[in-house]
Amino acid sequence: MNAGGAPGAWGPAPGPRPGADPGVLERALREVAPERYDAYEALLGALAEGQVWMLLWHGQPGSPDAQYGNMDIGGLGYAPAVTSPEQLAASGWSRAHELISGREIAAALYRTRWGLWLNPHAPGGGVGIPWADLRRVASGLDRLPAGPLQLSEPQVQAAQFYSVLEQQAPSVRPVKSLRRAWVRPVVDEPYLAIGLELYDTSPPAVEAVRALMQRAIAQAPPGLAVSTVAMSDEYDPVALWMRAYARPFYHREATPAPYPVSGPYPVAYPPQPSYGYPMPVQGTPPATGQGWPQQPWPGRPGR
Repeated sequence: MNAGGAPGAWGPAPGPRPGADPGVLERALREVAPERYDAYEALLGALAEGQVWMLLWHGQPGSPDAQYGNMDIGGLGYAPAVTSPEQLAASGWSRAHELISGREIAAALYRTRWGLWLNPHAPGGGVGIPWADLRRVASGLDRLPAGPLQLSEPQVQAAQFYSVLEQQAPSVRPVKSLRRAWVRPVVDEPYLAIGLELYDTSPPAVEAVRALMQRAIAQAPPGLAVSTVAMSDEYDPVALWMRAYARPFYHREATPAPYPVSGPYPVAYPPQPSYGYPMPVQGTPPATGQGWPQQPWPGRPGR
């Protein structure tokens, strides 16, 4: 594992921003409270633009054997960090640490499904950011829906939309199967998600699928928001839910699901609040003394 700024397996990684003000992140951190999703979103934005001091359980910054610490909170793994030199001193941490940008550590942790825990030494135990939200920090907060998400089978009437997809998908050879879900983010408006399982993800194939979706969306009910999800994305909470709960309504190699495309559809499974977003994000104090981290985190992939 190299120090911040070294290229990783996913391309050049951003280094810490010179002169980043840790006060912005710390002020956002103080505002986080249960059900204050606006404050939590502000914290994620501050993390994306800021930097953190990662606590090294083993090794020195830049050394191949350097490893972050690990906190186990409710059976979920988090790597501990502090938000400023003052908080580092207050934590009593006596081992090495690494200064790294928020986006880089988010990109490293979420790919191994680890969260980030900020200021675990603070009164109340600090705040944990689950890996699904770190994915949003790394990819862009405006590109992915805010969790927790409530997901269920769609109940909207969209017969013409589904008809276009079912009738034209056979002629778009990259399409293997199509699934659907109704997504209600904790903030922003609900939308219909279409899960795309493809044989081929080359640019021509993706363009053909995009054209298919555009033709179908033109027949969607007015005001219905539609988004697509790659079923191959092993980190997308909506794709994970659809794999577990949603039968394909179109499958090139199988008989379609035995309910009509006109809807409404039977809800075979209850909505899954917080699906893909291990919560809560706040209020779990660390063990007393230096009980954290308990063991090394295995390190960033491809480092």
